[in-house]
Amino acid sequence: METADQATNNLIGDDPFKGAAPGKKPVMSAGGQAAFFSCWDIHAYYGESYIVQGVSFDIREGEIVALLGRNGAGKTSTLRAIARVDDPALKHGEIWLDHKPLHNMKAHEAALTGIGLVPEDRRIIQGLTVEENLKLAQIAPPMGWSIERIYELFPRLGERRNQEGTTLSGGEQQMLAISRALARDVKLLLLDEPYEGLAPVIVHEIEKTLEQIKTLGMTTVIVEQNAIAALHLADRAIILDMGQVVFDGVSQEVLDNADLRQQYLAI
Repeated sequence: METADQATNNLIGDDPFKGAAPGKKPVMSAGGQAAFFSCWDIHAYYGESYIVQGVSFDIREGEIVALLGRNGAGKTSTLRAIARVDDPALKHGEIWLDHKPLHNMKAHEAALTGIGLVPEDRRIIQGLTVEENLKLAQIAPPMGWSIERIYELFPRLGERRNQEGTTLSGGEQQMLAISRALARDVKLLLLDEPYEGLAPVIVHEIEKTLEQIKTLGMTTVIVEQNAIAALHLADRAIILDMGQVVFDGVSQEVLDNADLRQQYLAI
């Protein structure tokens, strides 16, 4: 029977870090065990458009990773491929979460396995109140946080529990979108542009919430154009350029390297 190490070598060669991006190598768990999350050489397409071009990285349990890059670098597409949504179509590679393969799953199966995607457009369901949006997220097991625990994290949502979700402010809708993910049993939280379109004071409020989530040890990937904010939150940074990983290292390395930021992030 093929071992996990043999399977890895068959997928990505004898040296899994050959040709790797500058910075730290992806961190494996103690004893050489597979990481809590891994994607290996994933390639994904929108129709004929080749967007994700051989992305590989590992995440340890409890780690927060900032997935960064310029517009069009493939960040959101990589998140969507991990979450197994229909577009982009995953054509090659493997995705593993907590020893379970996701690459052959549909989006709803990946969600049941523990993927929690908070998309940029938030997907608040029109016509439902805040609480109804949360209850709908819990309509099938496995359950995550209780609604009362969510209201403790987001008191403003508790105050607006009977208000239609789509009538909330942008920041409140982002809180609700994150809460809908937490209402499920999430093992990997994927946040796509959580600060997009929000006023600075609301960004600060969302940042405080993400800091609280961080203290709880929730494994998270955050895609964010506000790279500095994401880097201050994250343990590690992965930078994409034209659908490929060009850097994988600790966040502080990017904060300290102005040339790297200018080259790939234009900041």
